[in-house]
Amino acid sequence: MFYYVLKYVLLGPLLRLLFRPRIEGLEHIPDDGPAIVAGNHLSFSDHFLMPAIIRRRITFLAKAEYFTGPGLKGRLTAAFFRSAGQIPVDRSGKEAGKAAIREGLGVLSKGELLGIYPEGTRSHDGRLYKGKVGVAAMALKAQVPVVPCAMVGTFEIQPPGQVVPRIKRVTIRFGEPLDFSRYAGMENEKAVLRAVTDEIMYAILGLSGQEYVDRYAAEVKAEQAKKFPRLLR
Repeated sequence: MFYYVLKYVLLGPLLRLLFRPRIEGLEHIPDDGPAIVAGNHLSFSDHFLMPAIIRRRITFLAKAEYFTGPGLKGRLTAAFFRSAGQIPVDRSGKEAGKAAIREGLGVLSKGELLGIYPEGTRSHDGRLYKGKVGVAAMALKAQVPVVPCAMVGTFEIQPPGQVVPRIKRVTIRFGEPLDFSRYAGMENEKAVLRAVTDEIMYAILGLSGQEYVDRYAAEVKAEQAKKFPRLLR
């Protein structure tokens, strides 16, 4: 219930008014049935802008840190994400990744939309990074289409570390659904998972026009944090 209050009464109309999003390809989101919406992740604002313009409810796999933050801000953030129906995901290792896949499959089994950022974390520099294969595992196991999505301009309005977003128009693009039925029964083959993930990332790249980096964003962030500890705070 609170999800729809946010979407249609409290947050959605405000976001549309402030950021006046250009929406392209919305017709590619299926009207019913399970599907994955896989997008780039440039800003904290992405969590709100995409759901605000999609007609259907969409459930995101959100990082667990959003649910465990300290102090009043942490409690408010956790309460918001829970009320909005988002699912906390532990990103600490392989077993955590398997748990995230189970949660995602549970959403899809109900015939719902699942939102996921294959990069696994926000881009710290506006570039598009290598995708993790969890999105491919879920698409193949659930046998559902993947709709690529590109957020354009959200890095400029709220880059990492900026609390209050700048008021500036953004663009949200959806591409044609990707069908991976040709890989049916091959969801446990690493090469197939990598190929499917790369195809999804290539589709996102075509929509976003970002520079692509064939490395995981978390690895690059960790390296830069060691060299420039104040830069990525």
